[in-house]
Amino acid sequence: MSLRLLPAAAFVLCAIPAAQAVEYTRVNTHASQISFTYNQMGSRMYGTFGKFEATLDFDSEHLDRAHTTLHIDLASIDAGSEDANTELVKPAWFDTEKFPMAVFESSHFTEVAQNRYLIAGQLTLKGITREVQVPVELKPDNAIGIFDGELLLKRDEFGLGAGEWADTVVSKDIAIKFKVVAPQQ
Repeated sequence: MSLRLLPAAAFVLCAIPAAQAVEYTRVNTHASQISFTYNQMGSRMYGTFGKFEATLDFDSEHLDRAHTTLHIDLASIDAGSEDANTELVKPAWFDTEKFPMAVFESSHFTEVAQNRYLIAGQLTLKGITREVQVPVELKPDNAIGIFDGELLLKRDEFGLGAGEWADTVVSKDIAIKFKVVAPQQ
C-alpha cells in the first residue's frame, strides 16, 4: 500500500461504525414498573405491583451469559380498589400467606432482531412452576437501558381464581407488562 493511501484507509476504517458491547448489570427498581391488564365482566381492568426486586446481567456480546431474576411481592398488588386488593391475596387467588412471592428466573436469552430478545425461563407462582418465554425489547436511551416486555399469563395454569372465580367473570388471560430500567455499565 502506498503511503498516500494509508491516511485514506485509516479514515475509512474509523468511519465504519463498530458494534459495541452494551452492558446492563444494575436495575433501578424505582424507575421500573410491573403492571397487568385483564377483563372483568366485559370491562378492561388495570393494576400494578408496587414491590419487587430484580437482578440483571446483560451484555449484548455475551448473550450466553445473560441472566435475570425477578421477585414480586404479591401482597403489594394494587388492582384499583381496596375490595379487589383484599380478594386477590386470599387462597382463591395468590394465597400470599403461603406464597408471598412470584419468581421468574431466566435460563437463556435469544436475540430475535436488533434490540429484540426472547427470554426463556421458569415462572413460579402459587407454588406452581412453568416454563415461559418472554419477548423483550431493549430501548437504549442516553446510557440507560429500558427493557419492555409482556407475558400473557393463563391464570388456570397457576391455579389463580379458584372456586366462585373459576368461571369467566375474570378473563383467563392476564397480560403482564413490565418496564425494567437499568443504567449502562
